[in-house]
Amino acid sequence: QVQLMESGGGLVQPGGSLKLTCAASGSIFSISAMGWYRQAPGKQRELVAAVTTGGSPNYADSVKGRFTISRDDANNLVYLQMNSLKPEDTAVYYCNTRVRISRYSSQYDYWGQGTQVTVSS
Repeated sequence: QVQLMESGGGLVQPGGSLKLTCAASGSIFSISAMGWYRQAPGKQRELVAAVTTGGSPNYADSVKGRFTISRDDANNLVYLQMNSLKPEDTAVYYCNTRVRISRYSSQYDYWGQGTQVTVSS
């Protein structure tokens, strides 16, 4: 099994910054992609940012220029640096990773439990 542990959420004022961290552990042979999604109350879960192994990051239009995703592949970590936060960024943020658990297995998506980000004065 694969476990994802998120940290770094919290309450921040508009214009402030937060950095989310997600650590993947368990039966991991390889990771092909890692990313962050979010879900606000009453809304569907949406992609915030993702990056494939060896690829370029992909961002939602609403966060371009404000959020930066990065990975530490040696330690199976993914980060989301969030700057210039707005009230509309308030949501539960979920880490996602696409993993192969052995050389010959299929790829599977795993999700973290989520971390709350609240942007409010």
